[in-house]
Amino acid sequence: MLNSIRNLVVALVAIVLGIALFLGIQSQGSAVSLESQAKASTPLTLALNNQKPSLVEFYADWCSSCQAMAADLAEIKAEYHDSMNFVMLNVDNSQWLPEVLRYRVDGIPHFVFLNSEGKAIAQSIGEQPKPIIKANLDALLANNSLPYAAKTGKTSDFTTSLKVNNDPRSHSVQSQRS
Repeated sequence: MLNSIRNLVVALVAIVLGIALFLGIQSQGSAVSLESQAKASTPLTLALNNQKPSLVEFYADWCSSCQAMAADLAEIKAEYHDSMNFVMLNVDNSQWLPEVLRYRVDGIPHFVFLNSEGKAIAQSIGEQPKPIIKANLDALLANNSLPYAAKTGKTSDFTTSLKVNNDPRSHSVQSQRS
């Protein structure tokens, strides 16, 4: 009798854990993705020319810190979308290599704050808590110095597989894989 009760309890616990695992996987699938945010982001050329301040985020799909911030950033973007641009540049896309070099991106996520003229006025690197990002954005919108621009949080290491061809006759970037 005692063994039957124990087996029943074990079976019930297994069922509850299975349901919890299933629901956990379902909720992760509905989370805001970096890809969906990138598709909805403002193109860089528009952000540089539309007279709005901008937050440029350098990210990668594999970056755990970028993924950890995705939900908070989605909420922030929804709140501030009328007053500023949000640009997302994937560091794995060679198209953005000039910007990676210009802003000296060596860890991600890497945030560059641009004033309404498109000039970089501050940067921050790594995971940033939502209140820190909002304080920086509020300061950016008010044309004040950013209170937390020098803060550095947890980052994912980033190295590029791209190399710059130093031949002056060539104007290209080549992949080391080719």
